[in-house]
Formats: sequence, structure tokens, C-alpha cells
Amino acid sequence: MNKPELLIPAGDFEKMRFAFVFGADAVYLGIPRFSLRARENGFKDLKQVAEAVEYAHQLGKKVYVTANVFAHNNKVGGFVHYVKDVLALCRVDAWIMADPGLIMLMREQFPAETIHISVQSNVINYASAKFWQGIGASRIILSREISIAEMSAIRQACPTLELESFVHGAICIAYSGRCLISNYLTHRDSNQGVCTNSCRWEYKMTKTKHNDDYLPLKGEFYLEESERKGTLFPIDEDESGTYLMNAKDLCAVRRLSELRQAGINAFKVEGRSKTVYYVAMVTRAYRRAIDDMAAGRPFNEDNMSEILSTSARGFTEGFLHGDPGPAALEYANSNSAYSSYRFTGIVRGYDAEKKMLKVEPRNPIRPGHSYELCLPDKNVTLAVNEIFNDKMMPVGEIHGGLHFCYLPLLYNPGEFALLREKIK
Repeated sequence: MNKPELLIPAGDFEKMRFAFVFGADAVYLGIPRFSLRARENGFKDLKQVAEAVEYAHQLGKKVYVTANVFAHNNKVGGFVHYVKDVLALCRVDAWIMADPGLIMLMREQFPAETIHISVQSNVINYASAKFWQGIGASRIILSREISIAEMSAIRQACPTLELESFVHGAICIAYSGRCLISNYLTHRDSNQGVCTNSCRWEYKMTKTKHNDDYLPLKGEFYLEESERKGTLFPIDEDESGTYLMNAKDLCAVRRLSELRQAGINAFKVEGRSKTVYYVAMVTRAYRRAIDDMAAGRPFNEDNMSEILSTSARGFTEGFLHGDPGPAALEYANSNSAYSSYRFTGIVRGYDAEKKMLKVEPRNPIRPGHSYELCLPDKNVTLAVNEIFNDKMMPVGEIHGGLHFCYLPLLYNPGEFALLREKIK
């Protein structure tokens, strides 16, 4: 319990490599038909999963496979065959699952496999935790909607069960993802891995139906989505408010010590669809915060500054100390709603003879601007006075895209380096 595991999303192989170098102890990756990130998935086939597992194990790291879909009948048999095919190539460290039927089949047919109960199962009490432990789960990923005090109570009731908690990333307006807004608006079911993030679209509230003859009843409101003019959705409101809303992102980096004291074994970051820059910066910040906590050092605000360098919708500590109320939703005016840096590029090599850094640009790079090289252990200022294209011809500007540019640099910063520009 001195140093909980840092678990980072791996949307593809490159993000996994950066996650490990920047401090992750383990990663979780999805599989196309059985993960709730079916559309944002860089591990399309069995060979890629096996390569990821081999790479991680060579580093002494772990890989968990996310198979947390709520399966319809046509997916049940396919899941069993998929597990057999995976086990023929590699042994993953755990399966993250939610569907009770699939978990039953896993326990019956593959009893040696380790099961982690997904946050989609919405474990919010110790009785549920005991139930899952009783049928063979070794770890519970606790619902985002419970407090630290409730986590502590679950730990006391289940002293031998591993507990995992989300500490960073997007929050659904639902019990940890069990949402039907996307299904209702676009016929894409979030519980089948194809969520369109409809809760984050732009909506306007109205009391009319754009019909002169229509007079709404008192208290009757409709939402109109910006790309669907004239299509109105009725909404209801009770004493707790309305629910078709966006939320700030979770950020519990200042609460890691409290979570550890509550008995949490693993800190989890959300974001398989995020950029490699997000993965690297958030991983590094939480790695440093965990190491400081384990060493008894106070929280370093530089870690929060690094987190604010990534794109976010503003931050909240969620339900860790009870219901956050409106503060979790009113993100539009938050100073942290937009990143303080722009992700500019990925270093793809170094020409030692020409003293040139090869960069894949993700945003414009311009001479006369100052940038930062983000390395696993530090940031280094890089003043860019000249830019060369892939033919080594000087250019006045380079834009993001499927090409490379070269920047003069007297030393090799190493394989894992990212470029960013401060924008505010």
C-alpha cells in the first residue's frame, strides 16, 4: 500500500510506450468488439495485443485487457473464442469485465484468468464488492460516484480485495458510463462501445417548438442540438436538476494520499482516445505525485501545472468528498477549461551528423518562437530560429500533417520527446 499502481490508458502501441517511459506501472487497452472504446482502438487484432503484452512484460510492466461491453447474444460466443485466441498467443495480466454472463463464462472456461470488475458494474457498496470477490474477481474498479469515506468502508469490509479508483479524466453524466443519451440521439450505444459523447455537444434550451400555435405548458422545456436545428428533445427536471449536461473532468492528484489511506491499490487515468501528449504529461504528473507521496514529501504544485498543460474541460474532484453539486458542471468560465500549452509535435529521430532533430508536427511550428521539449524527466526550452523541410530546404513555417520537419539541435534528446508551445 505504500505506492499504489499507476494505471494509464493505451489507445495504441505508441501511447503505451510513452505511458511506460513517463511512469506508468500498467496500461489498459481495448479490443474492438468487446471494449467500450470500439471506435478509438489502436489494437485491432490479436497480434497487436500479443506484441503489446510482450513489450510490457519485457519492461516488468502489466497489461490489462478491457472487455467491459454489455454483450447481446450475438457477442457471447465470439467473446469465448476471442479469449481462446488471445491465450494461444499470450497471457494478459487481467481482464477488465462488466457483463455478469461473460464473467461467468470466463470463470467456467478459463478459471486461471484474473478478472477485474469494470467501473461499468457500478460498485458503490461493500456488499457488491463482496459479491464480485465471491465469484472470483481479484480487483474492483470502484464507481466514480462514491466518496473516499465510502471507499474506506468497502476496504474494511473486503480487506483482501484489490480496489482501484479513477483519479483523472472525463466523467459521464450517468453511473460511470451507463448512459443512453448517445443511443437516443444517434443510435450509437455507449454500452456497446460506440458512444458519440452526445452529452458534450452544444445544446440550447427553449420553451417553444418553433410553432406559433404551440404554447408550452408551464415548466415544459426542450433541448435543441446545434447540428440538428428544429429537432427538439423534451427534458425533465426535478429537485436535483437536469441531466443532459457536460461535466468537468476529474482530477484527484491532490487527493492521492487520502485515497491511499482509504485502501486504494491502483490509481486509474481515463483517456484511451486522448493524444500521446496527454498520456505523457498526465502520466508524468501522477508518477511524480505518487513518488512524492510514498517518500513523505508534500504535494508539489508543479504537478498540477503539468496537468493544466493538457486539454481539459475544467477540473473537479468529483464525488470524493460528497456530492459536488453545480460546481462539477459550471465549467465554461473555468480558467482550466483550456490548455496552457499547444501540443506541437513528436520527435521521430535525430541526425547526429547534421545536428538536426526530426519532428512530426501536430500544430504549426514557426521560426522565432520558443518551444519546450518534454522529456520523461524534465522540460527543456528550445528556441527555434530555423526550420527545414524533409528535403533540408529552409521554410518559413511548417504545419501539422503527415510529413516531417527538421530543427537544429546540438544534442540528441532521446527517443521519447514531445514538443509543445506555451499559449497563455
